[in-house]
Amino acid sequence: MSAVPELVVYGTGSVGGYLGGRLHGLTAVRFIVRERMLRTLRERGMTLTDLHGFQRVIDGPALDLRTGAADAIAPLVLVTVKSGDTPQAARELADVLPADALVISFQNGLHNAELLRAALPGRTVLAGMVPFNVLQREPGAFHQGSSGELMVEDHPALQRYLPLFAAAGLPIEPRRDMAAVQRAKLLFNLNNAINALSGLPLRDELARRGWRRCLALAQGEALAIFARLGLPVAKLTPLPPRWLPLLLKLPDALFARVASRMLAIDPLARSSTWEDLQAGRRTEVDALHGAVVGLAGRVGQRAPVNQRIIELVREAEARPVVWTSERLLQELSSAANKPA
Repeated sequence: MSAVPELVVYGTGSVGGYLGGRLHGLTAVRFIVRERMLRTLRERGMTLTDLHGFQRVIDGPALDLRTGAADAIAPLVLVTVKSGDTPQAARELADVLPADALVISFQNGLHNAELLRAALPGRTVLAGMVPFNVLQREPGAFHQGSSGELMVEDHPALQRYLPLFAAAGLPIEPRRDMAAVQRAKLLFNLNNAINALSGLPLRDELARRGWRRCLALAQGEALAIFARLGLPVAKLTPLPPRWLPLLLKLPDALFARVASRMLAIDPLARSSTWEDLQAGRRTEVDALHGAVVGLAGRVGQRAPVNQRIIELVREAEARPVVWTSERLLQELSSAANKPA
C-alpha cells in the first residue's frame, strides 16, 4: 500500500466504492471508510460489476483502507459522502488537505460543492455528477445498474486526470454549466424517493405509468420553480427537460419505446433512497426534494408535492410502509391541490 496515495475516496458507500474500485490499480487509491465498512472490505474485498458485463474482484488485503480524516491526504480527493455529511467532511478535510489539492464532489444535490469551497479556501473544489445508478447488492459488491458518463466542472486542474478516468472505464465530460447539469440531475433524482416507496426495482417502477405520474408531479413542480427563478436546466437527454413530465405520462408501451433510446437500466438497479431505507440509514431526501422546497421559498412559493414526499420518506425511515402507485398518486395530487 502506498504511504501517500494519488487519490482518496472520502466516503466509501455505493458510489465511492464503485468509483474507487474502478480506479484501483491504475493509481494508488485510498478509501476513507467507517469501521463497519472497513471490516467488510478487509474480509470480503470488493466485487465490481456493471450492466454491460464488466466484472472485477479486488482482494481485501490489496485495498488501502483507513478510517481517519488525517489519512485523507492526496493530490485528488473524491468526496462521495451523503449530502447530510458534507459539513462534517468539509471540516475534517480542512485540517489535512494540502493547498494544491483538487477536490471533486461526486454527490447528489445542488449545494455540496459550495459547502466544500467555503470550508476549503485556497483549494480547487469542482462539482461533479454521477449519472448512473450504483447499488451495493451485498456488502462489498458494487453494481452499476444504468448507463451514463461522469460530468465534472471544467477546470485546468482536471485535465491531468481525464486519461486516468477514461482508462478505468469512467470517462469524464468536462462541463462549463455544472449548475445547470446538477439541476437536470436533480430532476432524475426526484425519482429516488418514489422508487423507494414503491419497493420495486427501478426498471419495474418506471415501466408502470402510475409511478411515473407521481414523478411527473414532482418534476413539474421543480421545473416551474426553476423557470420562476430563471435557473437554466441542462439538456442531458435527447428531450428538453421541460418535456420530461409529458414523457412520463405516456402510455407504458410508448414510454418504453422512447425511454429505451435515452437510458439503459438493468433489472438490478434500485435507488440510493431504497438502499438507505433497507439499511436503516437516514436518506438524502432533504438534499433532493428539500432543495426544491428551499428554492420555492426564495420566491414566496410552496412546493407541496415535494414537501409531501419528504414527509412520507421520513415516515418510512421510522416505520416501513407499503405503497401502491394509485395511493401515492392520490396523496401527491391532494397535496398539490390543497389551498395554501
